Amino acid sequence: MDGLDHPLSIQTYQMLHDKLKLLYPAVIHHTPYTAERAMNIAIVNAVNKQLHEQGYPQNPKTDVTAYYELKNNQRGVLSLTLWNYAFSGGAHGLTIQNALTFNTETGQAYALKDLFKPGSDYVGKLSEMIKAEIKLRDIPLLVDFQAIRPDQDFYIADKALVIYFQVYELAAYVYGFLYFPISVYALQDIIAEEGPLGKMFS
Repeated sequence: MDGLDHPLSIQTYQMLHDKLKLLYPAVIHHTPYTAERAMNIAIVNAVNKQLHEQGYPQNPKTDVTAYYELKNNQRGVLSLTLWNYAFSGGAHGLTIQNALTFNTETGQAYALKDLFKPGSDYVGKLSEMIKAEIKLRDIPLLVDFQAIRPDQDFYIADKALVIYFQVYELAAYVYGFLYFPISVYALQDIIAEEGPLGKMFS
């Protein structure tokens, strides 16, 4: 086992303001410090972006609850999701969920394309798998699903890549977020060995 296999130390920070309850994570006591700083800056920027998208504090009626979930904290890969629920009146509020996946050695944030070999048709392969799953689960869609976006939302949880869709992106509000876990073994032929999914095999 190398030093990279150790989980990162994560500290939860809390911000309580009028109409805001916010919990967010920060990496602490990590070497190299440049990687720790890069990850923490990316997390804070993502949290602030969510607040802005949800209309806080621009809209005085907006009440926000925000928190996070750790999905993977091993093998040199940190993957987490940031949740933000905002209520501004009406029938129900809206939750958005954004995921961040990092190389803990460098602090680099991965985009979906970084998980696969250059030139591989990861969009096509993942889309076909998701189409089959939608049919199997008999999910009534709001739109005709053809393909994921090249930068579709994702996180890594142990030996699975989880592709997910925001509320309303594919289906009605009652279905919430739609998750499609895909085993790394089903993607073995197109996974970038040095990328985060490749590390799950080691």
